[in-house]
Amino acid sequence: VWCQAQSGTRSYGPVFEEQPSHTLFPEGSAEEKVTLSCRARANPPATYRWKMNGTELKLEPDSRYRLVAGDLVISNPVKAKDSGSYQCVASNSRGTVVSREASLRFGFLQEFSAEERDPVKITEGWGVMFTCSPPPHYPGLSYRWLLNEFPNFIPADGRRFISQTTGNLYIAKTEASDLGNYSCFATSHIDFITKSVFSKFSRLSLAAEDARQFAPSIKARFPADTYALTGQAVTLECFAFGNPVPQIKWRKLDGPQSSKWIGSEPLLQIQHAGFEDEGTYECEAENAKGRDTHQGRIIIHAQPDWLDVISDTEADIGSDLRWSCAASGKPRPTVRWLRDGQPLTSQNRIEVSGGELRFSKLLLEDSGMYQCVAENKHGTVYASAELTVQALAPDFRLNPVKRLIPAARSGKVIIPCQPRAAPKATVLWTKGTELLVNSSRVTITADGTLILQNISKSDEGKYTCFAENFMGKANSTGILSVRDATKITLAPSSADINVGENLTLQCHASHDPTMDLTFTWSLDDFPIDFDKSEGHYRRASAKEAIGDLSISNAQLRHSGRYTCTAQTVVDSASESATLTVRGPPGPPGGVVVRDIGDTSVQLSWSRGFDNHSPIARYLIEARTLLSSQWKQMRTNPVNIEGNAETAQVVNLIPWMDYEFRVLASNILGIGEPSLPSSKIRTKEAAPTVAPSGLGGGGGAPNELIITWTPTLRDYQNGDGFGYIVSFRRKGSQAWLRARVPHAESLHFVYRNESIAPYTPFEVKIKAYNSKGEGPESLTAIVYSAEEEPKVAPYRVIAKSVLSSEMDVSWEPVEQGEVTGVLLGYEIRYWKDGDKEEAADRVRTAGLVTSAHVTGLNPNTNYHVSVRAYNRAGTGPPSPSTNVTTTRPPPKRPPGNISWTFSGSTVSIKWDPVVAMADESAVTGYKMLYRQDSHSAPTLYLASKSRIDIPIPEDFTHAFVQIRVTGPGGDGTPAEVHIVRNSGT
Repeated sequence: VWCQAQSGTRSYGPVFEEQPSHTLFPEGSAEEKVTLSCRARANPPATYRWKMNGTELKLEPDSRYRLVAGDLVISNPVKAKDSGSYQCVASNSRGTVVSREASLRFGFLQEFSAEERDPVKITEGWGVMFTCSPPPHYPGLSYRWLLNEFPNFIPADGRRFISQTTGNLYIAKTEASDLGNYSCFATSHIDFITKSVFSKFSRLSLAAEDARQFAPSIKARFPADTYALTGQAVTLECFAFGNPVPQIKWRKLDGPQSSKWIGSEPLLQIQHAGFEDEGTYECEAENAKGRDTHQGRIIIHAQPDWLDVISDTEADIGSDLRWSCAASGKPRPTVRWLRDGQPLTSQNRIEVSGGELRFSKLLLEDSGMYQCVAENKHGTVYASAELTVQALAPDFRLNPVKRLIPAARSGKVIIPCQPRAAPKATVLWTKGTELLVNSSRVTITADGTLILQNISKSDEGKYTCFAENFMGKANSTGILSVRDATKITLAPSSADINVGENLTLQCHASHDPTMDLTFTWSLDDFPIDFDKSEGHYRRASAKEAIGDLSISNAQLRHSGRYTCTAQTVVDSASESATLTVRGPPGPPGGVVVRDIGDTSVQLSWSRGFDNHSPIARYLIEARTLLSSQWKQMRTNPVNIEGNAETAQVVNLIPWMDYEFRVLASNILGIGEPSLPSSKIRTKEAAPTVAPSGLGGGGGAPNELIITWTPTLRDYQNGDGFGYIVSFRRKGSQAWLRARVPHAESLHFVYRNESIAPYTPFEVKIKAYNSKGEGPESLTAIVYSAEEEPKVAPYRVIAKSVLSSEMDVSWEPVEQGEVTGVLLGYEIRYWKDGDKEEAADRVRTAGLVTSAHVTGLNPNTNYHVSVRAYNRAGTGPPSPSTNVTTTRPPPKRPPGNISWTFSGSTVSIKWDPVVAMADESAVTGYKMLYRQDSHSAPTLYLASKSRIDIPIPEDFTHAFVQIRVTGPGGDGTPAEVHIVRNSGT
């Protein structure tokens, strides 16, 4: 056995890697065979047999059954002979196992009956059901209905419903469009094969009457009890006749609605049903005439599923063994046992009790393959394991006594003796020739381990373990070597530090020089992982006998008991010290709000950790629904002492949602905040602030418009918020009042035929809510709607400036002649031949009396008029005047530009530009001169086609742009780059 284990050729019983599955074979399929899979891993390789309905199949050469490896191949399968339950049996010299059972079923779909179907006649507006009566089939079908011809399928639209349980077609309320011939269309789906058949047609005719309405009547009902397995989908059907067409609603009567529900109306679908979906469900059909209900239960069952299974076991001959299997399922599964494929019952040394199997005094013949089988009516599961009963003489080759056994002086050494043996061997120990027995310093445990304590130099020598059972005996020897003990020579000292400070905990040790020494550190008995300490821990020295621990940027979590352990292969020594890290306090707990008023609440909390530094005071913060930012609040008392656990928060906003939190502080800083309190709302109060931004004006004739800035949520103080506007003509005594509801309101319009234009009113405003009215604002003066100006400007003069621009000036209207505030003037201009309505417009602001107008067409006659305007509109026009824009400047740029250098001057000349008949005259030239691309340009004017420019001594080049100028403006530029020693 040992040789086999070492060489990797250990034998073992069959273990299934592939088992047969339930198979559905379509009758009439082009496939001429069925294959049921079976493959097992085993050494030596397994041989295979098959059972059908519990009886072993005879696999003869001319049989339709063939074995291919472990697979069973059935040629030309026939339902009458081959339909049934199949099971694979795999065997080798170690034992036998049986696979799960797999069924072979045959799928088929026959034709509908050839008999004619009776016609159906019904009053229009009533409901009707067509029965499908599908032909014999397996497995289930999907159903559709044809109207008159293929492929005119009837949709499920709420008024019509096709049951996928029976195939029947239901029409809740018939209509004229339902007249026609109906056929049930049934489809079978098996793997990739689809087959459909349809019934004879049944004719529907309708009797025309006044369709009266009637209450729902449920016709398609789900069963009183619907059984489903966990993980499967469940579908309940419910459909009712009625006029109007009823609405279908679903509810669970004994629990909450599941989030796994899909769809509505006639179908309730639950995907992946679980035990939580079990219960009573109700379908309700309702329309304007009444309702109808139907109830039924969903009962969830489950296939067996293993909770505890057996595993391969090696046991000693003569020992006892207990195996157990447990499975969940509904109904509760029963458990039975197999040995080498055969049923196992209680006998002699073997006791079978449900999921437990017990062996007493194992024998070699108990070795074999065992299976526990859990089953209920929904399925069966198998668990397999191999039992190997061993009988071995003691053998130390795999686990000898350690050849050299070092031990520390005055310490303890443990020497195991673990030979491989079956049954368990009896053990004796000797030192040299001396037989060792239990004493104050020597202990031999029940499993044969030798323990020596308080070791001295005299304990050195050869120690031999002798092991024996009825199969034989063996021994193994080791040499004990005594070394110097490890001792801590400088232990760590306890310390107190603040958060963020650094510290070194010292730890020095002496040890036997023939052995390596290592140091480890633990915090509260948990080893410190230096690689995951985020730089807080590091070893302070590389010297062998020094194991100091350096702590950097200490945090509160670094407080605790630190233990330094100096260790060799034979012994270890430890010393501990306590580190206290002081820091800001921890978060207070349990913040509770009570005594809620309109501007104050009472807060209480429980103390958090002071983190080794007394709490000096508390701070209270709050946030509202208007802001996510926490803000410090005013309190009573103003300063909350460190021993307090309650305080009043004041200066709160009435009718506002608040959350509160508490922070503690000490001399080391402010700690982390508590968790937020539950959200509360302060009580309501009358407004305390008057609305702002009071003003107004404008509007239509006979109107007074009053405006203000809507009051923010912070200042509303209660529900039912609105505004009270008070106003009166300036100089009168009585105030008029108007209530304007809603906080978002921002204006009020008062209309009265007696209001003259631009009449001054005194106006004030205050807010109100369900608790009362607030203070009034200061009085403001607001004018009623203005009136358009009634007079026009005069002496309008328009003068062409360039080909596309003109200047317009006028004499203003007197301010006293305008009922309102004069805002400015509007210049209108239009081409000769156009109507004034098409005029372009330019507006000025203020009291200016001239304007510059651009964007005109060259050489064009324009009419120009001016009007005054205010907020009410524009006044009458001035008498119009005429202006003709000048002709445009010449389009052709100056050409043939040349230059010559003479001392400190460059002379530039060009060919003169002559204006065309439709262009304005040339009165001169403009030249922009720039020394380089970064310098500012200089403007030069010339009356002729030549100009002299002074240049510096170091001149190298310049950029020049030349264009004509005249009454029509500036022409197209010509650009040149002047370079010294170049003349063109």
